[in-house]
Amino acid sequence: MENAALLNAIIDNAIDGIITINERGVMESINPSACKLFGYEPHEVIGSNIAMLMPQPDQSQHDEYIRRYDRTGKPHIIGIGREVQGLRKDGSVFPFRLGVSEVQYSGRKIYTGFIHDLSREKEVEERLKEYAGQLEHQVAERTQSLRETVAQLQQAKEEVSQSLEKEKELSQLKSRFVSMASHEFRTPLSSIQLSAVLIEKYAQQFNSPNITKHIGKIKNSVGNLTGILNDFLSLERLEAGKIEPLYSRFDLVKFAEEITEEMQLVAKQNQHIIYQHTGTLSMVSLDQSLLKNCIINLISNAIKYSGENTFIEFNTEITPTHLMVAVKDNGIGIPESDQKHLFEAFFRAHNTGNIPGTGLGLNIVTRYAGLMNGEIKFESKVNQGTSFIISFPIAA
Repeated sequence: MENAALLNAIIDNAIDGIITINERGVMESINPSACKLFGYEPHEVIGSNIAMLMPQPDQSQHDEYIRRYDRTGKPHIIGIGREVQGLRKDGSVFPFRLGVSEVQYSGRKIYTGFIHDLSREKEVEERLKEYAGQLEHQVAERTQSLRETVAQLQQAKEEVSQSLEKEKELSQLKSRFVSMASHEFRTPLSSIQLSAVLIEKYAQQFNSPNITKHIGKIKNSVGNLTGILNDFLSLERLEAGKIEPLYSRFDLVKFAEEITEEMQLVAKQNQHIIYQHTGTLSMVSLDQSLLKNCIINLISNAIKYSGENTFIEFNTEITPTHLMVAVKDNGIGIPESDQKHLFEAFFRAHNTGNIPGTGLGLNIVTRYAGLMNGEIKFESKVNQGTSFIISFPIAA
């Protein structure tokens, strides 16, 4: 009796549903879990065929399953277990895993079905499928978007390639034009310069101030045009990457004194270029041509933007780590609003007025200095002058 009571207690409190049927498929017992799953009270199902708990087509075929098993001895589900559908009292269908065992009891066959509800697992499975479907859809959308982006990038690449090719062609045309223009302009300018010199020589006997004045204007105009051509040629060579520094060791003081003498010849009336070197060392290793171009540009600007009867300071200094070149004037200065654009190509401060210039000089200076690892700094105030300092590391 105790064993029977214990067995009944276990069955009644089992989490899974348990149903027993006889060999005709009639339900003989059902535990509370199975009643809860199917929505019936025990008295509503006991004595009825198990098929009432099955949806079609299993409902109409169940008895044939049992008869076939009796004839053949081959189980359709007994001892195997599988996933099936259950029919609730309210007509709804739910999934469960069914395991069936056969028991011989008192000379007859009893079949016990163990029912494990799969509703929650199936719900989670469906949700995962839904999420997977959404993810696949998102992946498909992203993939399509990526394909479109790649196609756009490819198109953009082709357009950029075409643009670069056109730019390259334009650059080559510009280079050829600049070289041609330089050659074509230099020849007549040289002839004009030579003619002006000869006229000046032949006109000395007339001692005419007007002739001297106009010859001076011709020389200045030729000099300005030559300077413009030189600036354009320098810019073209820089942008084409044709300029590389050629280092050589030379005496900085002698080098600077020669530049001072050369620039003093083109200074305005009573303008004086004062050169001074600081330190006992004078030998340096730089590109003389590039350095000379930088210094001449700075001194030319000082001459151009300063008035007559002024001093232009030109200083060099060699420290253990750096070579410094400074040019200072007392000219018109650079407005503060223009200073951020000072080294841009073709930029000229708005207070330059009718003073001739291309706006290329300082751009060329900073790029030449950069080729030799140099840096350029400046200070300027309107009507108080400007000071430029180029600093080169000694290691250069």
